[in-house]
Amino acid sequence: MPAPIRINLTDAEDQHLQDISLAEGIPRRTKLRAMAVRLNADGWTVAKIAQHLHQNEHTIRRGIRRWQAQGVEGLWEVPRPGRQPPWQPEDLQAVENWLVEPRSYTSQQLCQRLASERKVELSQRQMSRLLQKRGTAGNDYATVLQLPKT
Repeated sequence: MPAPIRINLTDAEDQHLQDISLAEGIPRRTKLRAMAVRLNADGWTVAKIAQHLHQNEHTIRRGIRRWQAQGVEGLWEVPRPGRQPPWQPEDLQAVENWLVEPRSYTSQQLCQRLASERKVELSQRQMSRLLQKRGTAGNDYATVLQLPKT
């Protein structure tokens, strides 16, 4: 059985952690870590905190250790490794601007123009997915939707 962990917080640290746990726009994991640290400072055991927050004991213990090592910065997520997308939001904005032009494009033509003008290689399938996520339709489709229905 792991050794018990105990944290002592100053009033300012406790208030800051309470603000983090109640603030909007902060990730859920960060809020849970802040709550776990506050509960531990109030004398709760790791097992009791884990049961109360519906987390694994290892997760609670890791969050408390991150607080001990890094302070407030330890509550936040670190960037995760992975492949970065080959396109930037500016590239997609350029494609949307091309779709406003009076001519219509296929996804293959958009990919070719993007490769020649912006040096970004995308497949037709990826181009279609990106445009669907952004809610952008092709020229003809958008024109048909704007026509009055009889």
